[in-house]
Amino acid sequence: MPDDLLRYDGRVAVVTGAGHGLGRSHALLLAERGAKVVVNDLGGALDGTGASAGPAAEVAELIVKNGGEAVANGDNVATPEGAEAIVRQAVDTFGQLDIVVNNAGILRDRSLGKISVEDFDAVLAVHVRGSFLVTRAAYPYMKERGYGRIVNTSSPAGLFGNFGQANYSTAKMGLVGLTKSTAIEGARSGILANAIAPIAWTRMTESLLPPEFEAKFGPETISPLVAYLVHESCATSGEVFSVGAGRVARVFVAEGPGWSSDDLSIEGIAANWDQIVAEQPYLQPTEIGKQATASLQAMLKP
Repeated sequence: MPDDLLRYDGRVAVVTGAGHGLGRSHALLLAERGAKVVVNDLGGALDGTGASAGPAAEVAELIVKNGGEAVANGDNVATPEGAEAIVRQAVDTFGQLDIVVNNAGILRDRSLGKISVEDFDAVLAVHVRGSFLVTRAAYPYMKERGYGRIVNTSSPAGLFGNFGQANYSTAKMGLVGLTKSTAIEGARSGILANAIAPIAWTRMTESLLPPEFEAKFGPETISPLVAYLVHESCATSGEVFSVGAGRVARVFVAEGPGWSSDDLSIEGIAANWDQIVAEQPYLQPTEIGKQATASLQAMLKP
């Protein structure tokens, strides 16, 4: 085994939604490299209905069979009790918690004119509320030890929008805000947080992606980035990465140079619209304080 192989010996990880697809791949890779893993999955259908202990148990058993350490967990990330039980199982079983990969999610795709409030709320409950609740439950343990690594699972649909996925897109963009705030608050305690926006062939996307994508866009093309982001050698925090088919790229929010006037009017905005929507030179703040400072300077410039 190469000496420079990144490993996770002595680390304990929680991976949610790990019974299938991306989560399963993440859990298997981390365990293969030495991490002890809590494999969480409610075991429900793609739309979040139903439950089964089978998926999480199958992955945990596979890890153990391959010589690793893992336990299965079937709690619901979208409830405070479920999230706390997941974290408590990690601490009670393995003595600590170092890594959280928030991957659990459901789909209830509907166009904006047809989507129900229930379908909107259900998707946000798992993706956003679930990631928040598990992170909140893990945070005190990480803070006490002065170490933690968190990865949230966003999506290109959240970053750029997608037809028929108002609920999913809203949830996935919400995770960007959660990631950045967690990174800011966790910095002083050695807790780093990042997000991924994957394109992968899973049961959630197989009806959306062309069949020829399956071979090149497997979950195993996503997990190495997740594994690196939760490794102790990675110092990056508060960032979002597009990943799929062997390509990794940073995605960032930027603010253009804008246009200012001491006498702002509707007509003035119309006349200067090209400058308002200009992209260069752009500002790329890493927190709201830096954005506010730069914007105020521009607004108050003589």
